[in-house]
Amino acid sequence: MESDITPSDADIGERLRSLRQNQAITLDALAQRASVSRAMISRIERGEANPTAQLLARLCHALGTTLSRFFADDAPRTSPLRRAEDQHVWRDPETGYIRRAVSPEATGSPVDIVDVNFPPGGRVVFEPQAFDSGTTQHLWLLEGRMTMTAGDETYHLHPGDCLFMRLSEMIVFSNPHADMARYTIILHRGHPQTSKGRP
Repeated sequence: MESDITPSDADIGERLRSLRQNQAITLDALAQRASVSRAMISRIERGEANPTAQLLARLCHALGTTLSRFFADDAPRTSPLRRAEDQHVWRDPETGYIRRAVSPEATGSPVDIVDVNFPPGGRVVFEPQAFDSGTTQHLWLLEGRMTMTAGDETYHLHPGDCLFMRLSEMIVFSNPHADMARYTIILHRGHPQTSKGRP
């Protein structure tokens, strides 16, 4: 199911620039923090380049946020209902995986729900996010198969399986199989002191 609410390259660039400037971080400083070239960050901010999920996750980490928060709508919402046609959809230009932000925004809930279609042969690596070590996620596999690595452990998931992971671990999403995989991510923003702390 597609949505009309798909962020453009310009939307992503504007959001990245806004986050960087709000924190008074220069292009050079962000490039150093994220190990991404200044030229690439500048191209993204100008809407001339569509970052991959891995690259965008590194930039988010350097800015103290996550992909889910990056794509969240800042506009205040009063309704607890988010219609399917209002859910933001983003396609990773490298793997072609599609993420749909399902849960209503600005409700005060510590939970985000994301629906993902992950294509055959796709592989995405998310580095540990120590700044957000209290955040955890569940991956509930609905269709297909996934091979997941969380920290030092690798898991082979089948439909119906649910895997718990921490943001503080390196996580590798991989679909080495012939069929599309579909899963739901339930992300919980907890507190480091109560959760040993990772998407």
